[in-house]
Amino acid sequence: MTEHAKKLTWRDQLIGALLATGYAAWLVKTARNLGFARDEGVYFSAANEYSKWFTLLTERPAAALKQPAIDSAWTTNHEHPAFMKGLFAISKTLFFDKFHVFADMSTAFRFPGMVMSGIALWITYLFGARVYSRQAGIVAACLLGLMPTVFYHAHLACFDMPIVCMWIGALYAYYRSAESPTLLRSILLGIVYGLTLNTKHNAWILPLVIVPHALFIRFRETRQNVSRGLLPLPMNVLAMLTIGPLVFYATWPWIWNDTVVRLQQYVAFHVNHDYYNMEFLGQNYFSAPSPRAYMPVMIAATVPTATLLLFVTGAAERLSVAFKRVFGVFAWTTPARPDALHVDLLLAVAFCAAIGPWLLPKTPIFGGSKHWMTAYPVLCLFAGRGFDLVTSVVTKKFAVSDPKRRVWIQFALAASVLLAPLIVTAHSHPFGLSTYVPLAGGVRGGATIGLNRQFWGYTTQNANAEYLEKNAPPNASVFIHDTAWDAWSRMSDEKRVRPDLRGVVGSPGEAQFSIIHHELHMAEVDYQAWVVYRTAAPTYVVSHDEVPIVSVYRAR
Repeated sequence: MTEHAKKLTWRDQLIGALLATGYAAWLVKTARNLGFARDEGVYFSAANEYSKWFTLLTERPAAALKQPAIDSAWTTNHEHPAFMKGLFAISKTLFFDKFHVFADMSTAFRFPGMVMSGIALWITYLFGARVYSRQAGIVAACLLGLMPTVFYHAHLACFDMPIVCMWIGALYAYYRSAESPTLLRSILLGIVYGLTLNTKHNAWILPLVIVPHALFIRFRETRQNVSRGLLPLPMNVLAMLTIGPLVFYATWPWIWNDTVVRLQQYVAFHVNHDYYNMEFLGQNYFSAPSPRAYMPVMIAATVPTATLLLFVTGAAERLSVAFKRVFGVFAWTTPARPDALHVDLLLAVAFCAAIGPWLLPKTPIFGGSKHWMTAYPVLCLFAGRGFDLVTSVVTKKFAVSDPKRRVWIQFALAASVLLAPLIVTAHSHPFGLSTYVPLAGGVRGGATIGLNRQFWGYTTQNANAEYLEKNAPPNASVFIHDTAWDAWSRMSDEKRVRPDLRGVVGSPGEAQFSIIHHELHMAEVDYQAWVVYRTAAPTYVVSHDEVPIVSVYRAR
């Protein structure tokens, strides 16, 4: 397990598949008690429209490929690419409408995101096993899944964990095509990158990682070509930059017509994205400049500390090896795979590229840590390398030569670094966005120092389950605050909230009950409820570790 896997076998694929399947099964099992985020409601609606188009495509393909049919279906939420919403639609059609695999339509919508989250663990294991050790790969994959933020987003019919999967998948495809160049691997890289482009706009950053790296590892050849006035690209990079955009175009019907205009609209939407509210250290940020400390503080507050310590250990060791290789200075004398400086460089650059934008003052921070989760597989790969170092030191310290004893020590050490993240992650559900690691003081510490408790209004279901279900009279009206109407409708259809309850989106004064989601910039709505209901005391409070998450007010 501690040896570098020069060649992966079917056993490695089996290990990766078991990690992926186990994680996806855990997500499916815990999906029912997690309410719907605001964005999910929008993507549910988009997927429903896409499914109608897919049906038309199978029944009347000529009609489906005409612009009126395409625009009718794909206009919905055309601000975001189509790959995952298309999968949501297909999953709903197959696993809910046709084969009735899932009792809830929402679980069918969410299932592709759960599968992609599992595949992210699979690829992380393969990457770690190939460049460090099988042991490092297993630990890295487990650490990736055992983060409260990752676990929360892995449930959703959104794009944040799918882009994590596609990001590490594209890096791995590039690494394999650079390590053993073949035409097939280059084509595969192009296809993977095209689907990454069609998953989320984070994919725009990847060429800034891969192209310079590909030229750097062929430094002599590149220098000679530049001196001749040439800059020929390697086959894999050329495939990525040509096949990738073609796959992106082919898999997004919205841009088949008026392509240039619609691509300009797509880019403009994200480049000029609205700056939503976000609390950080007790202050609300709703415009630039963003606090530059936001990203590092949030990583320290949300990523389990054991994971971060292993990451620092592994990254420091790889950096020392690089320094010895480049400058001839001291490096740790620990086992490492042979001649892998270019892999370390790829991972380091990919990590920096994923987190780098959030060091800029104009980058919005409204999505919390979900925006740089693409860095986490690489973080966990370095953490897996750190675990290898710890294992090596312990076995040498205690002079363990017996293979059976060594295996037990490996298991004990793995348990020591995985148990705490497992406990924190399991305890975080279904309040993953409210959870902070013990280093930050846990949920209470996060609230005390002024870190955001939630966003997207997904905790409405908890307010219903804990109070409204039993206490609201028939046909009562409920102000749903930050919950999107599409999300409320889906909860009502699936009886996650009582179907007779009537949602109100206007103001607390229009409803018998008001659900108030606790976010700093929404304090004014809390004050409105005090005035309307003539009391500052809510009727019920949904809490996590005694920290208020949602307050429910009732008219006298």
